[in-house]
Amino acid sequence: MGITVQKLTYYPVKGCAGTDVPSAVVGETGLEHDRTFMVVDAVDGSFHSQRTQPAMAAVRPRLGEGGGTMRLRADGIEDVVVDLDPEGEPRPVSLFGKPVGHAIDQGDAVADWLSEVLGVKSRLVRVRDGFDRDGWGDTPGKVAFADAHAVAVLSQASLDGLNARIEAAGGKPVPMDRFRPNIVLDGCAEPHDEDLMRRLEIGTAHLAHSVRAMRCSVPLVDQVTGRRAGPEPVRTLATYRREPVYDNKVSFGAKTAVLRGGTLAVGDTVRVEWYENGAPDPRRPVS
Repeated sequence: MGITVQKLTYYPVKGCAGTDVPSAVVGETGLEHDRTFMVVDAVDGSFHSQRTQPAMAAVRPRLGEGGGTMRLRADGIEDVVVDLDPEGEPRPVSLFGKPVGHAIDQGDAVADWLSEVLGVKSRLVRVRDGFDRDGWGDTPGKVAFADAHAVAVLSQASLDGLNARIEAAGGKPVPMDRFRPNIVLDGCAEPHDEDLMRRLEIGTAHLAHSVRAMRCSVPLVDQVTGRRAGPEPVRTLATYRREPVYDNKVSFGAKTAVLRGGTLAVGDTVRVEWYENGAPDPRRPVS
């Protein structure tokens, strides 16, 4: 059957819950609407994430038809509906301690709502027109408010391999959403085949490998409850997925850049060139 797309997810607000879709438009910075919005500190504009605010996982944003509004939901509080403003007050923001320019503030109502849910003074901002941010890695590409890369790719085979190790050690398997991928692949013959994919054609979109996905503490967070539920999967990943080149961080999945935008859908065939350090992978023919 070959490799196909099993699932597509975009995350409208960085760090918050995702939206599963049957098909997606892919632009220069990834799936349409992915990480277009970001929650930032109300004072200094630094971004909030599940690393320090795990409750963000249980905030469920949904864009309205046409993309003019967004409803945010969380347990125990009334929903807030935001009239999205592409031309409001610009606010300086930063990611990982580095300024990334100005983003457009989305007003006091949603700021107050987020501040109550997270327990820290927060603002919601969106990518402004003309925003230009580079990724990094083998193919840097462009990126919006994602950590550093446009599209996160993970295979079901990799998750199955990880969960087999966790269960063998007496632990409970973890779901795919712990890793917050944009594209989940089905049909890979071996775990971590996505690490070896140097070019991917899916639908009319073309992606290229940037770097293996380095993992922090976010996979420890239950994406339904917004509570830390560690030590898995990071404990098991540390036994076999250390990356010495990246300060011994653990990796899981691949980050990619967009070479050519297009459309893709669940069920699409994934056409791949398999390369590792410039040589064809011995397990696979180059297609």
